[in-house]
Amino acid sequence: MAARPDRSPRETIRFTLDGRVIEALPRETILQSARRAGIEIPHLCYQDGYRPDGNCRACVVEIAGERVLAPSCVRKPGEDMQVQSRSPRARQSQAMVLELLLADMPGQGRSPHRPDSELDRWAGALGVTRPRFPSRFQPRADASNPAIEVNLDACIQCTRCVRACREEQVNDVIGYAWRGEHARIVFDLDDPMGESTCVSCGECVQACPTGALMPAGRVAAKAPDRKVDSTCPYCGVGCLLTFNIRENRIAYVDGRDGPANHSRLCVKGRYGFDYVHHPDRLTRPLIRRDGRAKSAELLSQEEIPYYFREAPWEEALDVAAAGLARLRDTRGPHSLAGFGSAKGSNEEAYLFQKLVRTGFGTNNIDHCTRLCHASSVSALLETLGSGAVSNPVEDVAFADVIIVIGARPTVNHPVAATFIKNAARAGKTLIVIDPYRSDLARHASIFLQFRPDTDVPLLNSIMYTIVDEGLHNRKFIERRTDGFEALLKSVMQYSPERVAPLCGIDPETLKKVARAYARAKAAMIFWGMGISQHIHGTDNARCLISLALLTGHIGRPGTGLHPLRGQNNVQGASDVGLIPMVYPDYQPVSDDSVRTKFEQLWQAKLDPNPGLTVVEIMDAAYERSIRGMYIMGENPAMSDPDLNHARIALARLDHLVVQDIFFTETAGFADVILPASAFPEKTGTFTNTDRRVQLGRQAISSPGEARQDLWIIQELARRLGLKWNYRSPREVFEEIRLAVPSMGGMTWERLEAEDSLTYPLCSEGDAGQPVIFTDQFPTSDGRGRFVPAEYQPADELPDERYPLIFTTGRQLEHWHTGSMTRRAPVLDAIEPLPVASVHPDDLALAGVPAGAEIRIESRRGSLTATARGDAGMQRGSVFMAFCYREAAANVLTNPALDPFGKIPEFKFCAVRISPA
Repeated sequence: MAARPDRSPRETIRFTLDGRVIEALPRETILQSARRAGIEIPHLCYQDGYRPDGNCRACVVEIAGERVLAPSCVRKPGEDMQVQSRSPRARQSQAMVLELLLADMPGQGRSPHRPDSELDRWAGALGVTRPRFPSRFQPRADASNPAIEVNLDACIQCTRCVRACREEQVNDVIGYAWRGEHARIVFDLDDPMGESTCVSCGECVQACPTGALMPAGRVAAKAPDRKVDSTCPYCGVGCLLTFNIRENRIAYVDGRDGPANHSRLCVKGRYGFDYVHHPDRLTRPLIRRDGRAKSAELLSQEEIPYYFREAPWEEALDVAAAGLARLRDTRGPHSLAGFGSAKGSNEEAYLFQKLVRTGFGTNNIDHCTRLCHASSVSALLETLGSGAVSNPVEDVAFADVIIVIGARPTVNHPVAATFIKNAARAGKTLIVIDPYRSDLARHASIFLQFRPDTDVPLLNSIMYTIVDEGLHNRKFIERRTDGFEALLKSVMQYSPERVAPLCGIDPETLKKVARAYARAKAAMIFWGMGISQHIHGTDNARCLISLALLTGHIGRPGTGLHPLRGQNNVQGASDVGLIPMVYPDYQPVSDDSVRTKFEQLWQAKLDPNPGLTVVEIMDAAYERSIRGMYIMGENPAMSDPDLNHARIALARLDHLVVQDIFFTETAGFADVILPASAFPEKTGTFTNTDRRVQLGRQAISSPGEARQDLWIIQELARRLGLKWNYRSPREVFEEIRLAVPSMGGMTWERLEAEDSLTYPLCSEGDAGQPVIFTDQFPTSDGRGRFVPAEYQPADELPDERYPLIFTTGRQLEHWHTGSMTRRAPVLDAIEPLPVASVHPDDLALAGVPAGAEIRIESRRGSLTATARGDAGMQRGSVFMAFCYREAAANVLTNPALDPFGKIPEFKFCAVRISPA
């Protein structure tokens, strides 16, 4: 049938709804078309973004020529269909559904749990008041989960929570059990929610229309004064969210429809916000008292008044800057160093590195990227000319095969993990390669639980098979790469049969993975710090890059390489130059032409030599060649390897300025402490793992005399002789556009309007490039480079004295060094104690029952934690998160460095365990 001349160019369907002609988009339901056209139809089981279920029947409509009413949430319109949502018959049926549901509410009235109950709203709109029907038996409330309150007396069994849990987050906890009048929502095998496998993501809470599931503590029982759209302050996924504010306090948080999360959040993003209101917040500047010497011992909150005195801002800033200036002028610029923050905004990171380079006169500037993905970036720059991810997480929807290696995204990037699980549910081939059997492994088509430290031989054996069976992409290799012959010479020494005894994976399984990846039309690789945090981390990443180049799986949707970024702005902080060997946009400090450009931009003479990295700076402080430091929002007294050494180094500094929101472990070593602003207390841009630059907006004011970080940096800069006068983050962003060509086309106005923009975006009005490397690589000749990698064992191997392997990382409920999450009451209630995960057989061998105290010792230190039996662990290995002050995992870890990325070997050292 020919298209009508007045028809939209899109393939639409024209129908009539309540006498009005509507054009429905492809695959759109009647309800969706009505909502887009501004026509209201009652609905309760329908939720934007979820699969429509059609079970509540509140949305029924009358269709001409049809005998029965149709649920508009699942029914698609037909051409010239006549639909009525307000006819007497439709309205009577809608009202009857609402009346029956209202009869099951507590007291047969308004929801006592949720002030904006959707049932109450629709009942009011249709004039449904007191139900004529008897009430049901009302179940008791369940308050067993610290994050979520279960009030099934308000449940209408719409199953939005079931779909939220099973289809969106794919956690498979919430179900619908029993039959008839006994039918109800259950958790696992009808367990209390707090005893179930619930991960407290809160997706069900956001989905519930009546308050049957609500944030614990009745924090959402009262409407907020205002709402502020912003971003999440935790991991690199970059979820967009809304702060609900009452009386300058965050009452609760909702997810919103951002490109990286589509309204989803994890337990930290939804319930980890109230650290900002903790009584431990720093509210006045502190100066170390005369005669109060430093030592390697950590100070407690209670010891603050003994070691520090409160001071006015002018005095604190003068003392902070004078100490730094004195060292610069007497001992030289290289006696100073700065640690910036991957938690701060792009604007803060940019000014911080600019201050160190122009105010201190050194490139001794780094941040926690050095402890996370430095080796990945090193390999990517070397082989592809760019350290950026090639494709966004959402591209899993276009991939046939997805490899996740050395990562636990369900813990570290939970919302990104939901999209990976969605893809697996949709029939994509998910291959999980990790020494630990994580929750993601149960969704995998193939799971390889290989031996720790054998990444390179395992990946080389996969490449061996691809080449040996002629599965490599010869055209791509010839057209877009160099170095194939050198790679070939290397990988042909690693046959699966030869590698299998080393890595513990059957040769046929290795071949199966190789064939699946090579034969896919589109295949994508994700990796985490299980790849990067080794002395061979750069080699591990080189292998993954070679695997993509070998098969041509790069530069197209659904392909590419994605090292999952850890902190919320570790990507952005790196982009704007918070790295010792490059200026903003990864332009080398050693390049004369680059340096000249920045000298002109910043009107200052710049050091031509790359600076020291995080661990090198701490070593230099230990040796007393670094004498002064400025640390903003970093906590090296918890995050560095071999903490006993790191803490001695901090104690040996002549002058340390710490800028933070809490009295962190590092703050105890300071001479001046400057109280700063928390994430919801400031406005700025943040760049997520997908290269999306997103706007975080100030939602509340800072407590006491705490100040904005940008103000603090500028006040110190002025006292160090710099004539700065940035009046807002927006003005700093305008300079970033000049310094970072890949962000040059972004404008503050567009960020305010769109929330999220993806770089490269070089010219105003451009759409941005979610997929890069499409035609060439940003290398001198446009070609990618194969770099072979040979097997190199870890720096410290198990032996008779220390027979087990120790590895660190993060856990779901806590973030990084715990300074924020351990002061978030809900998160700390869920996971309050330091735990060490050990295989049950190893616990039995050591004589330690699960739940008992366990002692862990390495060559550098020891700690005590609670033993947790975990069958996902390999025999012979121990895992701990490094967020616990009282059991700091990094006391044990090895500071040996990858020679290229200068990243410590957090993922492998030798330990022994015993009953505590």
